[in-house]
Amino acid sequence: MTGRVVGRARAAGVLGALLAVLVALPVRPAEAQRRFTTTHRCSEAQRAAGCLIVLGSGTPVPDPARAGAAYAFVYGARTFLFDAGAGVMRRAAEAGLPIDGFTGVYLTHLHSDHTLGLPDVLLTSWVMGRRTPMPVVGPPGTQALVGHLFAAWAEDVTVRTEGLERGQPGGQRADVREVTGGVVYDSAGVRITAIRVPHGNWTHAFAWRIDTPGRRVLLSGDTAPSDALAEAARDADVLVHETYPAARVTVEDRPGGELWPRYLATFHASDEEVGALARRAGVRRLVLSHIVRMGGSDAELLAGVRRGGYAGPVAVAQDLDVY
Repeated sequence: MTGRVVGRARAAGVLGALLAVLVALPVRPAEAQRRFTTTHRCSEAQRAAGCLIVLGSGTPVPDPARAGAAYAFVYGARTFLFDAGAGVMRRAAEAGLPIDGFTGVYLTHLHSDHTLGLPDVLLTSWVMGRRTPMPVVGPPGTQALVGHLFAAWAEDVTVRTEGLERGQPGGQRADVREVTGGVVYDSAGVRITAIRVPHGNWTHAFAWRIDTPGRRVLLSGDTAPSDALAEAARDADVLVHETYPAARVTVEDRPGGELWPRYLATFHASDEEVGALARRAGVRRLVLSHIVRMGGSDAELLAGVRRGGYAGPVAVAQDLDVY
């Protein structure tokens, strides 16, 4: 055999081996997204009906066991993110959710503990492969917030796109939509509605209602007792509500501590008020999250909910709980 023939044979052998390896690799569907783990927190059956994952049940207190306020709702292949507190992308990765982008991001309001993770969501998903603008829906002021975030990380974006990383130019972008209430998403079995709620001095704060053919889930956001929320939560399968123990409220020994009871009453809802709202709305399951504890135990919170009149199932949320 001549040298030329031998060379061709060797090349053919190498090519054949390479093709065999490529054929053996699993096919990645076009709609597939990058995930840190293949273990999804929701089962296939849960995703088919609509699955809620608590990504962050914490407050501004930097509790290592609780990320900042964030919740994911998964329906089929879509993942919707509600609020983006500190640590949200780590929790999303841990839950088996996409790390290269969500179907949409929905903000209840612009308090820092609900938005500290937003630059993480926008920039990390881009670094992990996102190429299209991330839909972000929130109250008036959201566009300015996102614009300032991108201004703050402008040098990072330049280095990643023009340096050796060769990042996707423009992939970090966000498609921001400011709303004041009403239906903001209605497609292929999922409807998302913003409900105006009272949250102290905030002009715009929302609860979010998610409806699918089989489920209704309400996320209260931060809110004082609200007739609008009670009406929106009627017959909900799950109501996730922030709260604090009414029995623990007192003037605090610190600058501004004399205003603490007034603050709680105008910005938040007590366990007793949440219990009354859940009873009135006839919700099937109540989940307490984003709790200002003031030393209160789970048992105290449950007792407060019962005093409010709700007799149904109650859970105190932990990060990565599924409902």
